[in-house]
Amino acid sequence: MFESLDETMRHDELEQCTRKERVMRYIAIAAASILFFGGLIVAVRSLG
Repeated sequence: MFESLDETMRHDELEQCTRKERVMRYIAIAAASILFFGGLIVAVRSLG
């Protein structure tokens, strides 16, 4: 049941998003992660 649901969700996402949109989403997530963890590292280092 879950495998077919997972396959259905993947198929639906591929139909809704273009390749460019997926790449831009991954770039945005990576940039947000870098900013978040970079800020966290800077905050921890400034405390010590």
